[in-house]
Amino acid sequence: MKNSSEYSRKLHRLYNSLKRKYPKVQPVTHDDLVEALIYSIVSENLTARAAQTAMKRLAENFVDFNDLRVSRSEEIIETLGEDTPETKQIASSLTRALAAVFNRYNTLSLEALEKIGKRPAKQALRQMDGTSRFVVNYCVLTALHGHAIPLTGRMLEYLRDNELVHPDADEQEIEGFLTRQIPARNGYEFYRLLRAQSELRKGRKKTTRKKKTKKTKKRK
Repeated sequence: MKNSSEYSRKLHRLYNSLKRKYPKVQPVTHDDLVEALIYSIVSENLTARAAQTAMKRLAENFVDFNDLRVSRSEEIIETLGEDTPETKQIASSLTRALAAVFNRYNTLSLEALEKIGKRPAKQALRQMDGTSRFVVNYCVLTALHGHAIPLTGRMLEYLRDNELVHPDADEQEIEGFLTRQIPARNGYEFYRLLRAQSELRKGRKKTTRKKKTKKTKKRK
């Protein structure tokens, strides 16, 4: 990244200020890579708080991950409570990603990826239908115990708007810059702090809320 020394100083000042501002971050790890996959898909376009609510609704309305896999997108959208571009994207990505897992491994499990090493596992996730850069990096960070900094759209916007990265840097360049600046042991803490700060911002364009729909009943 151009002027990396300048942006490095800015980034570390931000990191130190966020550690003083927010409570201590508790590490989160996923023992099940499929669980990390689902959570990251749900949380990419929602705030962290909204993502927790969405995960709770999915758990209450679907028997298990396999039940979620065979559900129609419309059912997932209804369960999430609103028909918006965000919930449509979540539903589409969930059904595509879970189908990709099942079709590749003939089971709804990604244990095979946990045995082949972080780099090939990351590559396999990248090639999977329904995943994004955020989803892959979140899975690497929290389930594969690798070094990654997942970035939501809000986080990228915050970094750019506050001149913490070069204005011409693309998402890949920004990810590389952050992983070089933030040690692996601090990766999750930095991700959570930056995400929390980015979600506090005022004046973001709001998505038009549509009429709420009823929840689906749990399958028997």
